[in-house]
Amino acid sequence: MKRVDKARRILGILDELYPHPSVPLAHTDPYTLLVAVLLSAQCTDARVNQVTPALFARARTPHDMVKLSTADIRSIIRPCGLSPQKAKAISALSRLLLERHGGVVPRDLETLETLPGVGHKTASVVASHAFGVPAFPVDTHIHRLAARWGLSNGSSVERTERDLKALFAPDTWERVHLQIIYFGREHCPALRHDLARCPICCFAASKARAVLERATRSGKDASKRAR
Repeated sequence: MKRVDKARRILGILDELYPHPSVPLAHTDPYTLLVAVLLSAQCTDARVNQVTPALFARARTPHDMVKLSTADIRSIIRPCGLSPQKAKAISALSRLLLERHGGVVPRDLETLETLPGVGHKTASVVASHAFGVPAFPVDTHIHRLAARWGLSNGSSVERTERDLKALFAPDTWERVHLQIIYFGREHCPALRHDLARCPICCFAASKARAVLERATRSGKDASKRAR
């Protein structure tokens, strides 16, 4: 099956399962979304959503955030992990928003990526979901599934983003990005996954991919038994 045909079939399944996917990070505006996405690095969305109410109760705007010390921010966001780096980034980007952008989160990707702690994925999420700018954020779920489904070769996140943008129309990027994340969490886990019973892997994953995953799983199981 050609990639474009596979992508079309996958989109049909995703639209049926998740017709109106919402951003899993609780937020009220571009600034709170930016902070929440930054906190989600190497952390679950559920944990972020447990932490941000306390943070935003103290500081919901850049103006209020810069009034907090980095130690105060760090103490609130500690459960999210990497709290020293994240606290410094939140404080610094808030100050930069005030100094250069009038306290307003910029809408274009290039400018967003100049903010402290904001990489391409974070900028893409904010540009897409806060401003409707066509972008296709690629997280670990999307990178993993694109390779599993044969939509990209998995060589790099950058390659996966290029391949997915070529396969899906720009007006679908915002929802497809979320749909793949939800599908990965609910139907297509990284480990101990039966490809033959998965509604997408059953036709999208190649035989070579199935053999590779079985071999990898067997090797890990053997390693555990040997300990």
